Amino acid sequence: MAEITAALVKALREKTGAGMMDAKKALVENNGDEAAAVEWLRAKGLSKAAKKSGRTAAEGLVAVVVSDDGKTGAIVELNAETDFVARNEQFQKALAGIAKAALGTDGSVEAISAAASPDGDGSVDDLVKRLISTIGENMALRRAAKLTAGGKVASYIHNAEAPGMGKVGVLVSLDGSGDLDDIGRKVAMHIAATSPAAATTAELDPALIESEKRVLTEQARESGKPDNVIEKMIVGRMQKFYKEVVLLEQAFVMNPDQSVAEFLKGAGATLNGFVHFKLGEGIEKEESDFAAEVASMTKGA
Repeated sequence: MAEITAALVKALREKTGAGMMDAKKALVENNGDEAAAVEWLRAKGLSKAAKKSGRTAAEGLVAVVVSDDGKTGAIVELNAETDFVARNEQFQKALAGIAKAALGTDGSVEAISAAASPDGDGSVDDLVKRLISTIGENMALRRAAKLTAGGKVASYIHNAEAPGMGKVGVLVSLDGSGDLDDIGRKVAMHIAATSPAAATTAELDPALIESEKRVLTEQARESGKPDNVIEKMIVGRMQKFYKEVVLLEQAFVMNPDQSVAEFLKGAGATLNGFVHFKLGEGIEKEESDFAAEVASMTKGA
């Protein structure tokens, strides 16, 4: 039997998009013959992943998981093409396993993709490719993050599709002496409702701040007031802006009479950080004109 080298497996994977273990098995079954291995993969439907990789995947689910000791949390977003697939039990099981695998990594997509697959067959990247072949849609592990805490990491899923997964997921890292599980969940629910841009004013993206200042300045100049008055107007309006987009400055949704910072202080907790994922955020979805598609298909018929 021909020797099945890593180079052969890599070449077959690049040609077919099949997972590592599937590519190796195809070569073993066909005595190292690449052409026969390609046909073997096609017959088993395992070479579909590469063909689907260019299609937009903006649906799917966000999953959160917290370690047993409550000190580490991970959040991952696995995208698919349709909302229907998000309700698929196989998709959900795979996502739950990927989220748990993320706890043992640095939280980056690259590290998670290279981690051992929860089903014991190759890597997480191989698992995603098998899902693509089996379910028939393009999928992608789009983003992920990991939080740790000396106290507790709390999690929240809004409108859960299944345990620990839904369209909006939040992780919050806290220290303190209060009931951190309860405090963290309340803050996480607040974050899901308000989508803050940063935890503190100092952590805001400078580009976002400058953009807001430009808009506010243009609006203020329309009043015809002198520059020194406009400058004072901008200071006040920027303070209002910070209260809208900065977590600790925001009015706490469960008690608007106090800020999130005031709520945490009263509860004996300190915020270390948070992560907020909203499914498909930032992905430009393709809008198709169904009537135009049908018309183009029937031309010349």
